[in-house]
Amino acid sequence: MADKIKLIVSLLILAGGVVGFYVFADQATWIRVLGVIVALVLAIIVAAQSEPGRAALSFVKESRTEVRKVVWPTRKETVQTTMIVMVVVVIVGILLWLLDMFLLWAVQLLTGQGS
Repeated sequence: MADKIKLIVSLLILAGGVVGFYVFADQATWIRVLGVIVALVLAIIVAAQSEPGRAALSFVKESRTEVRKVVWPTRKETVQTTMIVMVVVVIVGILLWLLDMFLLWAVQLLTGQGS
């Protein structure tokens, strides 16, 4: 029950920040945005005190660890792969265009509209 209350309070803080953004429309935009950011940070802090919040933070930390383990391709590998994809797209495009022309010719032949 306490976790639900913490999450509801967190949502209320965030909603208050968004409402405040529009209520204080006469203030400078950067001040209003700063208010929303502060509300967001406070909402995250309150939500992190609940069990679902702790689980979400743990998931984010583990995700960062896994992303760091990924072996990213080099620039050369990325360029080569991109070029292969582009060539294959052009080849498939030409094959589809030829198939379309053949089907058009076959339909015209069957319907007697060909010249």
